[in-house]
Amino acid sequence: MTANVLRTPDERFQNLPEFSFPPHYQQVQDDSLGSLRMHYLDEGPRDAPVVLMLHGEPTWCYLYRKLIPPLVAAGYRAVAPDHIGFGRSDKLAARSDYSYQRHVEWLGQLLTALDLRRITLVCQDWGGPIGLRILSEMPQRFDAVLATNTLLPNCEPPPRGVADWPGTIVRDWVHLTRNLTDLPIGETVSSVAVWPLSSEVRRAYDAPFPDPSYKAAALEFPALIPIHPHLPGVAENRRAWEFLERFEKPFLTAFSDADPSTKAWEKVFRERVPGAKKQAHVEIAHAGHFVQEEQGEVLAEALLGLLNRLYR
Repeated sequence: MTANVLRTPDERFQNLPEFSFPPHYQQVQDDSLGSLRMHYLDEGPRDAPVVLMLHGEPTWCYLYRKLIPPLVAAGYRAVAPDHIGFGRSDKLAARSDYSYQRHVEWLGQLLTALDLRRITLVCQDWGGPIGLRILSEMPQRFDAVLATNTLLPNCEPPPRGVADWPGTIVRDWVHLTRNLTDLPIGETVSSVAVWPLSSEVRRAYDAPFPDPSYKAAALEFPALIPIHPHLPGVAENRRAWEFLERFEKPFLTAFSDADPSTKAWEKVFRERVPGAKKQAHVEIAHAGHFVQEEQGEVLAEALLGLLNRLYR
């Protein structure tokens, strides 16, 4: 381990509620940073269709613990990575070492190394901006998408984008975190929930971060959101949207009813993606931004409906 790469001690992940899944690791390469260890959960038959579940800011794969058991019971393979900087993955100590493009490249390396195919992408929060870019670059690996409380920022007016993007909530979040040196992770997740999370669950979200030095990714992720047309990622996202406008495979939306930050993107996905036209879209009640945490069972039901229509 080099001085600018941190690794959370394993004991931090012991005895977390509802989380007994064994860890898996894959090395990903970076031209400047060298080799980094990326963690992922991998449950279910290895030859089954894959459900790739991508978390966002400031969570980790713990977020998907309620979806994995029903997916495996139904015969599917559930894969849930931790982005570099989160969960059990390596963490870069310098905020400047993180970029939107690097997150896309690291995830792409993981999918290639594991040779994942017949993928249904489940993306929430930053899982959308990263995962939908990967979908547009590796379309042959994907069969379907479930988008929940996510976005693909393009800084375009309606109907191609969202009016008044980024809006007060996202803009304030970007400005707030820009100069922070610490962030209460568990409290942050709980703050956008309909009901406050228990102390045990908040502790689980805090687990990857023993002290503020481990939180560079969590602090920097908001600043990477393309909120102006000149920022990195806008051109690439617009190309991804061009791909999505030709994507005819199933594209289901399952946004919650009380998400304060991404709800407006639901309509854009439904109207611009051909594969969304005939889907049984759902709105999940009684959930804030992290719908997997508050209504994971309901989200799993919508996901299984999509999978069973696709493969059964």
